[in-house]
Amino acid sequence: MISTLRGTLLSLHPPDACVVEVAGVGFKVWVPSAVLDGAQAGHAVFLHTHLIVREDALTLFGFGSEEQRALFELLLTVQGVGPRLALAVLSALSPDVLRRAVANEQPDVFTRVRGVGKKTAEKIVFTLKDKLGAALSLAGVAAASDVDTEVIAALTTLGYSVVEAQAAVQAIPKDASAQTVEDRIRLALAYFA
Repeated sequence: MISTLRGTLLSLHPPDACVVEVAGVGFKVWVPSAVLDGAQAGHAVFLHTHLIVREDALTLFGFGSEEQRALFELLLTVQGVGPRLALAVLSALSPDVLRRAVANEQPDVFTRVRGVGKKTAEKIVFTLKDKLGAALSLAGVAAASDVDTEVIAALTTLGYSVVEAQAAVQAIPKDASAQTVEDRIRLALAYFA
């Protein structure tokens, strides 16, 4: 099992692959888009990896943290979720957003990921609720209010990713007097300005 790779980033293949050279051997690694953000060919890279062995292929998936790799492996336990779909989920959702969506039973967060339908989203929440439940302290996971859920939906409709929308909502000051959806959308859009 290849557990980690440390080497030189030879080339980037956006949106979800790169080639890492280790001791003269180039490994093609499928990665979440966040790993490629800011990455430059010729620089050193360290990835936590998961190797999938199939009859016709050895496929290597890489992650920026052990937490991402663990979430990838948990997503693979969901019926109907393969490695490419699990990678798409991790590209679209940060680990915190993923945990929050599972803890608060919000399958609609997963339906915003390309390739995830309503039934698959519900399976992800159902399957991971117990598995992440042991690792989550729900006191540390703030529930998204209905207003904030609407704000995130509006921002994703405008073309922002779920991660960007979540970051904008979290950037709204806690003491802000804006309690309506429209006011919170304005404050969230100011985050992008």
